[in-house]
Amino acid sequence: MKENSTGKVGGTEVSKQAQQRLQALVAARRRGEQAEARLTVGLDIGDRSSSYCVLDEAGEVMERGRTATDRQALTTLFSQLPAGTVALEVGGHSPWISRLLKQLGHDPVVANAREVELITRNSRKNDRLDAELLARLARADRKLLSPVEHRSGQAQADLMGVRVRAHLVEVRTATVSAVRGLVKSWGERLPKCDADTLGRRHAAGLPEAVRGHAERLLELVEELTEKIAACDREIEEVSRRRYRKETAQLQQVKGVGPVTALTFVLTLGDPHRFGKSRDAGAYLGLAPKSSQSGNSEPEMQISKEGDVYLRALLVQCSQYILSRRGPDTDLKRWGLGIAGKGRKKAKNRAVVAVARKLAVLLHSLWVSGERYEPLRQAQARAAA
Repeated sequence: MKENSTGKVGGTEVSKQAQQRLQALVAARRRGEQAEARLTVGLDIGDRSSSYCVLDEAGEVMERGRTATDRQALTTLFSQLPAGTVALEVGGHSPWISRLLKQLGHDPVVANAREVELITRNSRKNDRLDAELLARLARADRKLLSPVEHRSGQAQADLMGVRVRAHLVEVRTATVSAVRGLVKSWGERLPKCDADTLGRRHAAGLPEAVRGHAERLLELVEELTEKIAACDREIEEVSRRRYRKETAQLQQVKGVGPVTALTFVLTLGDPHRFGKSRDAGAYLGLAPKSSQSGNSEPEMQISKEGDVYLRALLVQCSQYILSRRGPDTDLKRWGLGIAGKGRKKAKNRAVVAVARKLAVLLHSLWVSGERYEPLRQAQARAAA
C-alpha cells in the first residue's frame, strides 16, 4: 500500500499509527495469515478513477487514495487488503466490480444512491467524502444503503441481448417516423403497415426528386428488421437453453411472449427475494407513491422506479390483454371493470393496474410452479 502523509483529508485525520496498522495487516495477508481485524472500505466509483477510504473496526480512517477504474488496478489494490466489507454505489461499473470483489474474498455492498439522500444531497459532496460516507454507513448498518443485488455475469450477458434488441427497435421506430414525416412535405404518404413489413418497395410511388432519399432510409429499416429478427431467434434460443422452465411457466399467460418472459426472469433474478408476490409490482415502479400524513393520504401516480424497459413491456402486455384480441380472463375482466368506471383517464388507469397485477401474477406463477387458470376466480364464483 502506498503510504499517505499525515494530515486532514476530507475532514478526517489519517494518523501514522493507523497507516502502520494497515501495513501490518497487508503484510499478514501476504504471508497467508488470517487477519484479526475486519476492515470496511468505501469505494466511490468514477468512470476513469475511483476514490477509496479504509476504516478499521473502531471507525478510524486507516488509508485514503485513488485508483484507476480498471480490472488490473482494482485487483492490485483489493488483493492486498484483508477480507472485509466494501461499499460502493450502484452504476455502470458496479456489476463487474462487485463480482471482482467477491472473487478476491471481500463482501461487496452495492448502495442504491437514490435511496440514500445523505449521499446525493450532501452540501459538501466530493469523491473523498463520498467514499468515507459509504464506508461509515456500511460499518454502522448495511441496510442504511438499501443494498442492490447484481445478477451473475452470464445473466448480465443474456440481458444484454435483450437490451440490444430494445435499442434496435427504438432506432427503427425513429427511422420509420422520420421517413414518413419527410415525404409528407411533398404531399405524399407511405402506406399503412407494420414496421417489420416496411421496405424500399413502398417508395416506388413517390416523386423522383425524393424517392432516392426515402429509399435510403427504408433500406435502413429493412436492415434493422433483419437484425431484430436475428435477436428474436437468439432470445428464443437462450430461453430454451438456459431458462426453459421459468420462461415456459410465465408464457402460460396469453400476451406474454419470449422477450417479456426472459426479461422478467433476468431482471428479478431470484424470485425468493420478495416476501410476497405483491412486492414485485412495487419493485418495478407500478405501485402508487405514498405521502400519508395524519388523515391526509392523497392519491398519487405510480413511482416509476425499477427497470424502465420491463415496465414498458408489461404495459404492452396489459394493452394486449385489454384489447379485443386478448382472450377472456379474470385479469381482463378486472381491468375492464376499472376502465368502465367512467372516470377521467380510466382506460390509462386500467392499463397500469393490469400491468401491476400481471407482474404479481407472473411472480406467483414463477414461485409456485402452478398451472395457470385464466378464469379461476370466475369459475369459483360460479361454483359458489
